[in-house]
Amino acid sequence: MVIGPLLQPILNTSAAAVLNVINGAGTFRNASSGWINVNDVANAHIQAFERPTTSGRYCLVERVAHFSEVLRILCELCADEKPFVPTYQVSKGKAKSLGVEFIPLDVSLEETVESL
Repeated sequence: MVIGPLLQPILNTSAAAVLNVINGAGTFRNASSGWINVNDVANAHIQAFERPTTSGRYCLVERVAHFSEVLRILCELCADEKPFVPTYQVSKGKAKSLGVEFIPLDVSLEETVESL
């Protein structure tokens, strides 16, 4: 899920999922997903473009988190809003070789909430 500050006025799929939880959606996906801040994605593209030796694919994932963890973070960020009713890991090694330093999930979610 690519999250963070919104550039466009129309919600994308990731921001819509966050907003649904904030607005008290009765359910959330029983799944884990990779989460990344849109600024990290942009930075990785720039870093890859500027390095002539860059090749192949890079997994851009700050953290893999179950939706319940995302919900917990959102509950802390939106204390006045309605509360909510096995995680895998992704190697960051290759992406970090570009010099990418990922923005933490809670910061990315906070930027998304502030942007909504």
